Amino acid sequence: MEKLKQRVGEIFFPDDPLHKFKNQTLPKKLLLGLQFLVPVFEWGPQYNLKLLRSDVVSGLTIASLAIPQGISYAKLAKLPPIIGLYSSFVPPMIYALLGSSRHLAVGPVSIASLVMGSMLTQEVSATEDPTLYLKLAFTATFFAGLFQASLGLLRLGATLVGFTAGAAVVVSLQQLKGLLGIVTFTTKMEIVPVISSVFHSRDEWSGPTIMMGVLFLMILLSTRHISMKNPKLFWVSAAAPLTSVIAATLASFMFSSKLHGVKIIGHLPKGLNPPSMDMLLFSSSHLAVAIKTGIVTGILSLTEGIAVGTTFASLANYPVDGNKEMMAIGAMNMVGSCTSCYVTTGSFSRSAVNYNAGAKTAVSNTVMAAAVLVTLLFLMPLFHYTPEVILAAIIITAVIGLVDYRAAGRLWKVDKLDFAACLCSFVGVVFVSVPVGLSVAVGVSMFKVLLHVTRPNAVVLGNLPGTQIYQSVQRYGEAERVASFLIVAVESPIYFANSTYLKERIMRCIREEEELIEANKETAGLKYVVVDMTAVSAIDTSGIELLCEVRKTLEGRSLQLVLANPGGTVMEKLHLSKSLQLFGSNGLFISVGEAVAHISSLSKAHREVI
Repeated sequence: MEKLKQRVGEIFFPDDPLHKFKNQTLPKKLLLGLQFLVPVFEWGPQYNLKLLRSDVVSGLTIASLAIPQGISYAKLAKLPPIIGLYSSFVPPMIYALLGSSRHLAVGPVSIASLVMGSMLTQEVSATEDPTLYLKLAFTATFFAGLFQASLGLLRLGATLVGFTAGAAVVVSLQQLKGLLGIVTFTTKMEIVPVISSVFHSRDEWSGPTIMMGVLFLMILLSTRHISMKNPKLFWVSAAAPLTSVIAATLASFMFSSKLHGVKIIGHLPKGLNPPSMDMLLFSSSHLAVAIKTGIVTGILSLTEGIAVGTTFASLANYPVDGNKEMMAIGAMNMVGSCTSCYVTTGSFSRSAVNYNAGAKTAVSNTVMAAAVLVTLLFLMPLFHYTPEVILAAIIITAVIGLVDYRAAGRLWKVDKLDFAACLCSFVGVVFVSVPVGLSVAVGVSMFKVLLHVTRPNAVVLGNLPGTQIYQSVQRYGEAERVASFLIVAVESPIYFANSTYLKERIMRCIREEEELIEANKETAGLKYVVVDMTAVSAIDTSGIELLCEVRKTLEGRSLQLVLANPGGTVMEKLHLSKSLQLFGSNGLFISVGEAVAHISSLSKAHREVI
């Protein structure tokens, strides 16, 4: 029972999070518990004016990016633009209290917004029933947060390269409506219907809209390129979206009579986030789609948030607790769902700006939230004349970086199966639908996991001349086969899922070795089969039965099975099953080198006696 308890603890609590509480007084334990649950109490007492200055600068800088992006991303989710600003106010303050990353800038993100809009519109139209759609969005956000926080409490923690690239293409294609000034546009997101809709609506194209869109898109892409080439000029791309919004709004206001066909945002309400707890649907016929949307967007946003936080923590050389991040992101989404917010997480673009602007703590999120608060209370009327085309340009600029062709190239070089998953996911998103693309990504990844579980590596080893080292004869050309021995290394745990495969693989290796001996007309035939179990970290009853069956089969063919270097857990199970005694003193060794040397010396002594 004690061993089971220890094993469960190692699985779910590998870092032993309660070790700090050992041998502490009750007040100290309470303080440590508070610091564990609310990290601000850990670093807050050391906070000073110097840190505040850095956080204020970085917070105001990311606010200039968060305000236009918040409005833009809400449109991706088919939500009113004001919801994007609401979501850039409350969640960042919650994260500042609970998060462990110093640089993660929280708010709406493009991929989660796109997926939410795509999945919810399959159930309810955002234009025909906006109230129900809004309720479903808040409910999905609540379940996303609940799911994320649960993963953090349970301490459970993919490549999405193809999915994010496909989503970026889909998002960009959707912005053609705004860039061209089209009124009648398809509600579908796949590439074929979108392109078809664009050309079927040629009579709706607006010249002034296209000119304004192309101009600001070129400006935004140019500033992005400048900042990427010279990170010290990060402020150029950070300030560009808000500057573009201001310039486009002024142009729209001053030349409204000449800019025919350029659609504007219109009225946006002032004020703080209204409570939305009464809008959560827990007993609706649409509850299932809300839960499904919440789980999917929750996984995507959590993956992105933790990846971004870990990236910048690594650059700044400080630790980030993944479980605390899960709970923090989950908590801010649950609270957000009750305050008119939709799914939020850490944005890579805003976090990069936050890092380059010199953020020292999560207080930068609070400063950003304060700037959004001022905007909500006093500045909303200024966005009335903001052209929708500038929002489309901002979205395209933000998502274009998600097409990571270098990462796809690395996948091709390193793992062809990963590349296949990437490509299938990309094609699924672009040509079928976002949910299908995500399903393909998950499905292929699960298939890969199952493939590795059920078809583990089993390689033939040879001796490196002049050493006691044994390596794969395929990977090392200088590795030499040892006369009378076949050495097979199993590179995975042995259990019911792969025991049959491993038996077939070992027997195939024996057959091929015998054929090779016959083809080379070697005088020394095969006598010993050594299984190197160095990489076998675990074994179950099926695995033990496999070894016994192989031993018995080889015995019938006058071959001896030898086990080399089984680990402690494996040895214990072999001992408890009484299988060790079947192999005898000459059937178990601590290394392949010892097994070959000992058996060879016994054979030599036996021949001399004869």
